[in-house]
Amino acid sequence: MPQRAFLPRVCIALGFPDVETLLDRARREVESGEGFLEFRLDYLAEPRSGADAIRAFLAENNEVTILATCRRHQNHGRYNGSVEEQLEILGAAADAGARALDVEIETAEMAAAQLEHLRSKAFVVISYHNYGGTPALEPVFRRMSRISADALKIVTTAKKPSDNFRVLSLARQHSRIPVVVLAMGEIGFPSRVLATSFGGIYTYAAPISAEGTAAGQVSARLLRHLYRVEKFTRQAKIYGVIADPIRHTISPAVHNRAFQYRRIDAVYLPFLVTTAQLKDFLGLVEKLPVAGFSVTIPHKQRILRYLDVVDPLARRIGAVNTVWKKAGKWRGSNTDAGAVTGPLSRRIRLPKASVLVVGNGGAARSAAFALADAGANVSIAGRNPDRVRALAKACGAEMLLRDQLGSRSFDALVHATPLGMFPHAGECFFDDRIPAEVVFDMVYNPRETELLKRASDQGKTTIPGLEMFVEQALHQFETWTGETAPRSIMEKAASEALAQLHGPSTE
Repeated sequence: MPQRAFLPRVCIALGFPDVETLLDRARREVESGEGFLEFRLDYLAEPRSGADAIRAFLAENNEVTILATCRRHQNHGRYNGSVEEQLEILGAAADAGARALDVEIETAEMAAAQLEHLRSKAFVVISYHNYGGTPALEPVFRRMSRISADALKIVTTAKKPSDNFRVLSLARQHSRIPVVVLAMGEIGFPSRVLATSFGGIYTYAAPISAEGTAAGQVSARLLRHLYRVEKFTRQAKIYGVIADPIRHTISPAVHNRAFQYRRIDAVYLPFLVTTAQLKDFLGLVEKLPVAGFSVTIPHKQRILRYLDVVDPLARRIGAVNTVWKKAGKWRGSNTDAGAVTGPLSRRIRLPKASVLVVGNGGAARSAAFALADAGANVSIAGRNPDRVRALAKACGAEMLLRDQLGSRSFDALVHATPLGMFPHAGECFFDDRIPAEVVFDMVYNPRETELLKRASDQGKTTIPGLEMFVEQALHQFETWTGETAPRSIMEKAASEALAQLHGPSTE
């Protein structure tokens, strides 16, 4: 049987309609340092031209490992020919120099003799794909084990967070058989990062500046440089952020950079968790295992019911943004509170200062309680009068209706609603005059919100939300690791990540 040692940990999936584009994209990957490429021959308008493409490419790049795939339309590929023709194409790809071949289980079960012939030429991976969900996997594994192959690949679609572990655990349960495991989709993204540390022989990535061939694929650069898939070990601590939506969070960029700088064996992942899936996620963290996580929209208040210990301030606020495990117990705190008072106290003296908080959710609660504890005279306004009234009563603040703000003035304003967050960047709580001398917007994407633009135009002192984001992240890092957070490193990572974003953040 061919050895698997030649397979790097990250395979770039290339699926393009013509040979010219395929070869151009493959060359770009090699120039960026990649050495393991999947040629999706079924994407080509003429799949039989794939062998010539492989031969031409390897003539220039003979150190690169090519995995050839020609998935049939019946099995969610794009090839419309027969099984016999499909295997002929794969055989030609092996003859042209492809060192590995991917054959779906449906084809393998129909052509055992031809499969053995292919194995004499290349490393054969038998693959199973489920685009509808993650079924019971042991029956799938037993079905695949009946076929002689060099490796088994099981790919499902994650519908809930725990699907990540169900797929990953196959690699550890069957460590004597080479496997490739992952869950597709945004919910399944953590499996792509963790696959090789759980024993999978490689994971998949999308090409540079192009979409991948499956939902959830990201670039190899992101996997290597942000998530460091080749650096963290099997014993690495896992951290993350839970949110819905999650796609545009900058938290992984900030915390992974800090782990790297401090040489900590850890990785920080984005976990898409809907409101209905919070309990499922709490089951997942016990199994992976996760050492701690950040909490943001919409879970900051709901998470309290699942924690063993909540610090007094977070309990009073009724919202937690930082969770970690210590002595077998899940603990929660709220680092948002200090991240509000810290930046403000560098601009004004908080005791006796008049501060308007706009909002009534978890972020607003953090700000209101923290400011009240700091001795400020707090007023609260928002779009939901009943919730504003309840929050004002809870923290001893003044409740104001929106139409009362025109005649009032404050030393500082803290804006704690999603208004102005990308993609609704033109929105603003205030129509004209902003009633405060210092304006602090918790929204950080875009960096200069409509509120901050108007405040600046009116001669106000402004505080961008990114300052708060970094401040709370520093406290989280120190809570989790016990080490001093590298402030300048995390600030730079946050600024760079935000500059690269084309969509909203979730914190």
